Amino acid sequence: MASVDSARGPLDTGDLGRVLMHEHVFVLGEELRENYPGFPSEWDEELRVDDAVAKLHALSERGIDTIVDPTVIGLGRYIPRIQRIADRTDINILVATGLYTYNELPFQFHYVGPGLLFDAPEPLTELFVRDIREGIADSGVKAAMLKCAIEAQGLTPGVERVMRAVGQAHVETGVPITVHTNPHTESGLVAQRVLSEEGVDLTKVVIGHCGDTTDLDYLCKIADAGSLLGMDRFGLDLLLPFEQRVDTVAALAQQGYAESMVLAHDASCFIDWFPHDVKEAAVPNWNYNHISDDVLPALRERGVTDEQITTMLADNPRRFFER
Repeated sequence: MASVDSARGPLDTGDLGRVLMHEHVFVLGEELRENYPGFPSEWDEELRVDDAVAKLHALSERGIDTIVDPTVIGLGRYIPRIQRIADRTDINILVATGLYTYNELPFQFHYVGPGLLFDAPEPLTELFVRDIREGIADSGVKAAMLKCAIEAQGLTPGVERVMRAVGQAHVETGVPITVHTNPHTESGLVAQRVLSEEGVDLTKVVIGHCGDTTDLDYLCKIADAGSLLGMDRFGLDLLLPFEQRVDTVAALAQQGYAESMVLAHDASCFIDWFPHDVKEAAVPNWNYNHISDDVLPALRERGVTDEQITTMLADNPRRFFER
């Protein structure tokens, strides 16, 4: 059996168990938090760490063994805090490398790179590969996945540069990729095209947030090209209601696409994009337990079998991380 890196070190892929393929522990703007503490919500380090441990413990009690945390640069990645939490829970946490932007890159990359003011090999590729092979900063934790994004703005120069660097790092290391996409603009197809041009194995790509649409024709195109469909925003009912999300997964399973789907919430223990109390009230089901408590029973009611559920939660993630 192959191994995959986690926040506690290498892990046999056979021990991944049931996996939620897209969850964040924390999404934090560290620079903003340091300079404007309390905006938009108060932050108490120890309270939030204890809260995350409790939430992951509750998830473990529901039979989930692993979460994949694609929090990269642009979303507030801070591995020492993740290590503290991982050491206090049975849940395996796989972390990612990459860069999250819908448009421009951080200024640190504006002038350094191929054909730029300071002409040099692509530093993004080098940094991503270092996170995978040597570990992130001095934490000793190695990235198990690569992450990029393409939103409604489309393939801007910054987005394309990150995506191609992610593709290059995948080709060099074999580490799989997840892409934040907007299915309403069919940006998953754009991501597949660009990554293919870099030589990426599309079976090692999750096209994220496919669960935000009911367009089965689009979803089948993504799956037929080899990639996994990230049905990974359960609980975000503001974007698509619960019933439609469940119906879409059930319809795809009925058409033979269970081997092309992975499940998750894209939830977090704390996100500073909105005031914390407002977010909790607006999307009360947007939490780690919604799939176990509500989604799986609803899928079974629609004829999705336990074997298909195991395929989506265990078999597909295991295959995805085997190099």
